[in-house]
Amino acid sequence: MKNFMNWIQNVLMPPLAKAGNNKYLVAVRNGLVMTLPAVISGSVFLIIGNIPIPAWTAFMKPYMSAISVAVNGSFGIISLLSAIGIGYELAKNLDLDAINGAGLSTMAFVIVSFNDKNVLDTANFASSGLFTAIVCAFVSVLILNFFVKRNLVIKLPDGVPTAVNHSFVSLVPGFVILLLFWTVRVPLHFDINVFIQDIFHPLLFAMNSLPGIMFYTLLVSLLWVGGIHGDMTLEGIADPIFLQFLTANATAWSHHQAIPYFTSTGFSSLFVNVGGTGATIMLVFWMLSSKSKTYRELGKVAFPSALFEINEPVIFGFPVVMNPITLIPFVVLPQILVVGTYALMALHLLRPAVTMVPWTMPPIIGPLMATGWDWRAGVWSAVELVIAAAAYYPFFKVAEKQMVEKETLSDAKAN
Repeated sequence: MKNFMNWIQNVLMPPLAKAGNNKYLVAVRNGLVMTLPAVISGSVFLIIGNIPIPAWTAFMKPYMSAISVAVNGSFGIISLLSAIGIGYELAKNLDLDAINGAGLSTMAFVIVSFNDKNVLDTANFASSGLFTAIVCAFVSVLILNFFVKRNLVIKLPDGVPTAVNHSFVSLVPGFVILLLFWTVRVPLHFDINVFIQDIFHPLLFAMNSLPGIMFYTLLVSLLWVGGIHGDMTLEGIADPIFLQFLTANATAWSHHQAIPYFTSTGFSSLFVNVGGTGATIMLVFWMLSSKSKTYRELGKVAFPSALFEINEPVIFGFPVVMNPITLIPFVVLPQILVVGTYALMALHLLRPAVTMVPWTMPPIIGPLMATGWDWRAGVWSAVELVIAAAAYYPFFKVAEKQMVEKETLSDAKAN
């Protein structure tokens, strides 16, 4: 066990931690945050229009075309918003004017969204163009960075307003970006969006497979064990994929079609990370009635946040980090929940997530909302809590025994 913990700390953690702090991955992670208000708001309309009650469905039928405007106007511009957000964040990370980065990235993305008939294809603004938006943002901001850092820009006198000066700074790189993407898309007739989708198709397939999502979940767990925020570290890589899955699911659900993806946004955050990564809410539950005064007090502090999926107090307070006692349930339990959830969805006994809900939603409620009020999601979430309680109990009792002995020894010395 000691050798394994050393391997995690010395071999696995450094490269993954470095990747998690990479300016480009951080830009993707933070840039995608811009899509959340639109997706969550659109999800509200999607839920309202699809409440599974016959009387309600009949009542809403005349208004569904109006409801679809809100859905398409939110889910349908995810990639466009991503180009704006990622361009903004990457420019900021490279110490450039963030607004210029956002504007030039958006321009590049719009240019490559024209079809072979030179007509703007707004279908690319939805989730199918998400990876294209990332590439456009990266290339555009790197070109801007090249010109600015080499002072190959137009500068106006000091008396000119800052906003005007910044706009002229981006004029030369902006023309180069426009010329580049226009040349690729129009004279050369090269469809960047199709090309990028073909490149990332294997990754999309892998992340929607059981082995793929199990491997992703394992990495998240191991990073946390090493003291690194696993979910945040991998967000820059995984979130564009899961978000694309969610948008496709929402579209299919709104049209009463088969839902294509199991591992959309919400699969991990709501069905696997029950009460936080590692389903630690039930570890907190056992702490509330512990024989150890230390654990009881920590449980009182940690439970309110665990109820809303925030488990840093128990991760670092128990601690779970670099703790051989909690290593097995913390790593193995999520794998059990992944397999169970995936199997239920594959057997059509559980609807995959079709709407975006905040990851801080409590167990049972969050899965219910994410699946469009599929009652089976609430039942399964409750069953997951029972599984988590059973998984943590024997290991908690071992830790509790050690803590009680330590407290008894400390009290004896104090007296």
